[in-house]
Amino acid sequence: MRSALHDGRRSWSPDELASEGEAASRLLRQAGVRVLATAMDNAPAFVALDEAASDAGCAHVPLPLFFTPAQMQHAVAAAGVDTLLVDPPLAALWPALRWAPVEVAGRTLQWARCEAKPVALPPGTAKITFTSGTTGTPKGVCLSGEALRQVTASLVATLAPLGIERHLNALPFAVLLENIAGLMAPRLQGAMLQTLPLAELGLSGSSSFDAARFHAAVQTHRPHSMILLPQMLRAWCGLLMQTGQRAPESLKLVAVGGAAVGAALVDAAQALGIPACEGYGLSEGCSVQTLNLPGSQRAGSVGRVLPHARIRVAADGELEVAGTLFSGYLGDPTPVPAWWSSGDLGTIDVDGFVHVRGRKKNVLITGFGRNVSPEWIETALRSHPAVLQSVVFGDGEAQLSAVLWPVSPAIDDAALAAAVAAANAGLPDYARIGRWTRGRAAFDPSTGLATGNGRPQRGAIAELHADALDLHIASPS
Repeated sequence: MRSALHDGRRSWSPDELASEGEAASRLLRQAGVRVLATAMDNAPAFVALDEAASDAGCAHVPLPLFFTPAQMQHAVAAAGVDTLLVDPPLAALWPALRWAPVEVAGRTLQWARCEAKPVALPPGTAKITFTSGTTGTPKGVCLSGEALRQVTASLVATLAPLGIERHLNALPFAVLLENIAGLMAPRLQGAMLQTLPLAELGLSGSSSFDAARFHAAVQTHRPHSMILLPQMLRAWCGLLMQTGQRAPESLKLVAVGGAAVGAALVDAAQALGIPACEGYGLSEGCSVQTLNLPGSQRAGSVGRVLPHARIRVAADGELEVAGTLFSGYLGDPTPVPAWWSSGDLGTIDVDGFVHVRGRKKNVLITGFGRNVSPEWIETALRSHPAVLQSVVFGDGEAQLSAVLWPVSPAIDDAALAAAVAAANAGLPDYARIGRWTRGRAAFDPSTGLATGNGRPQRGAIAELHADALDLHIASPS
């Protein structure tokens, strides 16, 4: 019988994992848990608790470990969490609670009951995922059990022809995409989860990634599939190119999402034996709406719409999503419309492939009146092997400018200049970079230049580099 999960130390049979989930479900039922929050590394314990919460009929709030203490505490209060189950070091974030050890799937966690004020949740809420947003303050997105089941079944049906039997959990389970596509879908399909501590995969925090350690783990465990963020894929490709290696032949699908990927990176990955396929989705749409597939993909697109979703383009070019929509935001009784405005600009070609052009709110209007999506140019800049991160400015300016962060401190300014020249060569004149500067700090949460989930804080980056780029920043009103 195929194992249900391997944690790098032992294998868990389907019966063993099911038994752990049933025991956790009894614990939750006996305690009368209504809203459970977990904060833990990837482990069999998370799988057991996620399934136990569904079985026990309580809402599950997975807290990302890359959240700041303030973000975690905000999420717990906002969701009306009445029970916490966390890795022992995290109990210190709530010193007033009475903690007790509890064993779940071979992992000793800390358990505490919270005297939380009950929060009204949309009927049927099974999971609450928090997105840090552009301000860094997490916003709770409520998802129903029915929506989660529909997305999971849709993914299983779509991926069935690939014959995936081993999925490596390369992202935190608290990230909705991994929770659904990397846990729930493989479990429904009967594939084995390869669930290691994230540090063993080279991942720490929200944006620190050791590509060499990751590659070693992939070589050892030889998965059939995994999900990566674009920066992880970029770093892995860089390592393979530098060392003359290729990805293991076991891989059948490496889904990439969370930010713009770009055709150049996908092409580079595939040339190295990585079956990279870009996808797209929103938390408000229950994580994933489109996906390219091996043998059915289009460079520069995010793939075709999956069976559970629908996408259309509004008159102003904004993508609108329907199907498995969320049930509402925490604390906001506004009904969810039948079609949800994504905030993304895009098109759908004649063959049904969706192309995302950038965020509607980020569109720049140059001093010459041309509308430009900065993400378009940023993706072109990141296609160069010297550039890890880029942010483009130019609203009301005569020329566009960019802040570049290199893949390593050893990259000199000449290499960055070459990256700008290469990007400009493929862009129309109105979208070319006229001025650029090397970043003064990494774009990550610790510097205040990125949100908790890694999205750039454009305002903070502009302010820090305004003198170098001669940006005209409006004073707060």
